[in-house]
Amino acid sequence: MDTIGFGIIGTGLWGQLHGAVYGSAEGVELVGVADLVEERAEALAGKYGAAAYTDYRELLADDRVKAVSIVTPDFAHTEIALAAAEAGKHILCEKPLATSVEDCERIVAAAEGAGVKLMVDFHARWSPLMYQARDAVQEGRIGEPQHVYYRLSDRISVPTNMLSWAGKSTVMWFIGSHSIDTVRWILGDEVRRVYAVSGSRVLKKMGIDTADYYQATLEFGSGATAVIENSWIMPNTMPNIIDLKCEVVGSKGAVYFDGSHHRALEEYTEDDAKYPDVFVMPTLYGRQQGFAAESIRHFMESVVEDRPLQVTGQDGLEVTKVICAIEESCRTGQPVELG
Repeated sequence: MDTIGFGIIGTGLWGQLHGAVYGSAEGVELVGVADLVEERAEALAGKYGAAAYTDYRELLADDRVKAVSIVTPDFAHTEIALAAAEAGKHILCEKPLATSVEDCERIVAAAEGAGVKLMVDFHARWSPLMYQARDAVQEGRIGEPQHVYYRLSDRISVPTNMLSWAGKSTVMWFIGSHSIDTVRWILGDEVRRVYAVSGSRVLKKMGIDTADYYQATLEFGSGATAVIENSWIMPNTMPNIIDLKCEVVGSKGAVYFDGSHHRALEEYTEDDAKYPDVFVMPTLYGRQQGFAAESIRHFMESVVEDRPLQVTGQDGLEVTKVICAIEESCRTGQPVELG
């Protein structure tokens, strides 16, 4: 059986996850890894016998590479994605696809023109919690959706310690993109109007030029509404790095899920209390598990077996349209209509 070559551009936490999935799959070879920091590229590549590059263009020039994961910061996707499409590589891009509507449209058009697959890694669609919530809605078990509350927030350690580039992004791009895609996917509907506010009184005082939080009301074509809250100034004493809660209220019922303080597993020591990750990216017997890995496997299998993707570049474009409208509403203090 011939193997298909994959590459990874970006070696942060999520780049490591992509490496674990590609590096352990049958019929797949991790051919190359690119990162601006040579030591990081070599460290990840060395685990799987791959080549290491500091220039992603050299990785894209390798004919053995048929598909790439773009796992760079939020604002650094566009030029890499365009170059990957031009090189004829299938593309798995971490969210957001890009931080402007125009750039998303350029990427989608480039992928279509090149005849390559383009997937945005909205991995929440592979969460058992969220999948079953979507089933409850789509199968009509709770009636017609009326209103949604979705909260996804991070500890303040994320913008202050984990991300060196937080000041070049926002919490809305970083995790709000997941929130918006998840709600539109659960409802099977698109946003038509937004009204949003944000606050910037904590991180800017610490020298990080980004908003602390966003609270956005989304109106969908069906008439359902959703309130989405994203913050990254939550206390570091929270037992989980994220805080994820959702409720969907329908005309005949409701569905709720808790993806962070779930209490499925609790651990208490002399120094700490935490709810260890059992859903997103746990490992079992050395094998990468969790719904974050399953989305990467879906892309990999779609390339290997030439199957349709569950998430497309168009999904990335729609989410970026909503975030840009949210940013405009925050600036103007007015509702914003989406075309």
